[in-house]
Order: sequence, then C-alpha cells, then structure tokens
Amino acid sequence: MKKAEIKLNVTLDEQNIPESIDWTSTDGETSDQMPAKAMFLALWDAQYKNSLRIDLWTKDMPYDEMKRFFYETLQTLGDTFERASGGDEMAGKLIGDLRDYCAHFAEKMEVIEEGTN
Repeated sequence: MKKAEIKLNVTLDEQNIPESIDWTSTDGETSDQMPAKAMFLALWDAQYKNSLRIDLWTKDMPYDEMKRFFYETLQTLGDTFERASGGDEMAGKLIGDLRDYCAHFAEKMEVIEEGTN
C-alpha cells in the first residue's frame, strides 16, 4: 500500500496571525517547501457526521487574490462533487446551479475579465 504525507507549516506573529504558510508532500514533484498565501482544509468526521475545517490566510494576502481564491475554490467544489456523484441526475442539476452562482460571484466581485475563465 502506498502512503503519502502532506505537511503544513504555519508561522504566526505575536497575535497568532499567519505570517507565512508553507507545505510539502512526499508524493509531490519536489520535496522543497512550497509557499502559499491561503488555505482551506476540510475533513469529514464520519463519527460525528460533520466537517472539520481550517481556514487560514497570511496577513499580506491581497483582497483581490482572496476573491479569486474563493471563486476558484467554489469552482473546484463543483468539480469534486461532480466526480463524487457518479452521474447522479439531481447532483448534475445542482452542480449547474453552483456553476451559475460561480459566474454570478465572479461578475459581482470582478474576479475575471469578460470572456475568460
């Protein structure tokens, strides 16, 4: 059985606000620590039937990059749910609704230029 390890290192200031976020993976293309400005980590707790989340961003993360990060995360959630649903018809309709919302979000937040994804 193959195993992979993902490590996250968060450096905090005196007020516990992230200064930097770095990550590595034993299954990645490089073993070097890679920097990140924000992260969402969601885990499913099967025992209690709820989500466990960690949402962090560094204090130097620009607002326009955060808006783009939210947009891309919403899009990715749709992609993930589509793969997980196995072609369920109702899921397909809801994924379409999510894609419509993503387009609305992108327009209102001025995340992407017209005619691009």
